[in-house]
Amino acid sequence: MIYLQETQPPEINAMPKVFFLIVLCVVIGSVVLTRVYFVIEKLYASKNKKPFFLNVVLFKKELSRQQLSILKKEFSFYNNLNEKEQSVFRHRLATFINQKEFIGRDGLFVDDKMVTLISATAVMLTFGFRNYHLDLFDKIIIYPESYYSKINETYHKGETNPQLRAIVFSWEDFKQGYHIGDDNLNLGIHEFGHAIHLNAFSNNDISSEIFKSGFNQLTDYLQHHKVVREDLITSRYFRAYAYTNHFEFFAVLLENFIETPIEFKSNFPELYKHMKQMLNFNFANY
Repeated sequence: MIYLQETQPPEINAMPKVFFLIVLCVVIGSVVLTRVYFVIEKLYASKNKKPFFLNVVLFKKELSRQQLSILKKEFSFYNNLNEKEQSVFRHRLATFINQKEFIGRDGLFVDDKMVTLISATAVMLTFGFRNYHLDLFDKIIIYPESYYSKINETYHKGETNPQLRAIVFSWEDFKQGYHIGDDNLNLGIHEFGHAIHLNAFSNNDISSEIFKSGFNQLTDYLQHHKVVREDLITSRYFRAYAYTNHFEFFAVLLENFIETPIEFKSNFPELYKHMKQMLNFNFANY
């Protein structure tokens, strides 16, 4: 008598295919849910001018003792935040510092004060954004003073260069703009204003969408209100450089918005409202 050995059921050979199908369904489902969520949040943001949520901190980063001391002593915006906001600010600042490369030129040694104050300016301006990293840029280049550019054969105090993924400052001029806090001339705010503008129009995250929508509404408002345009020029509240192009216009408005918000809101309340919505800037008495 011959006994035949039973073979393994074919279902076992099908297990890898079943696993693959499960993974595929999970991936497709995640993509679909993410897309649906983005569309819903975009609709919400178009009405409310803000995202569903602003901050998710899973692994909190902290500043060094020296960086924290500089922040507390020299950055008034941080001191005007409440305790919870200060905690978020410290995390964002530590994250920003870790993500960017800081490069000194012409023999300049980049110290903690330079890194902290320059980075804190960027974090301040993007504090209402969920994505605050300014991913279009990965280098902060610092000269000791104004520097000569071979590109246009002139001296610069600062520039924003997306081709080089770099934001450039003269430390002497950055300090001057920082220490005179109400003259609406602030190199750090101005150049990071350009960086925010360029970064937003290169991305489609929710904060970039809010910024782009707000900027378009701002320009539409000015195009349809000739009297306001004339008032802007005759008031001389905004320096003439603002009218060079739309990039300079936003950067100059941002300087005024941060340094003299009460005067800005009093003289041009609609412009102030648009700026506040674009930046989702609802803290530190703004």
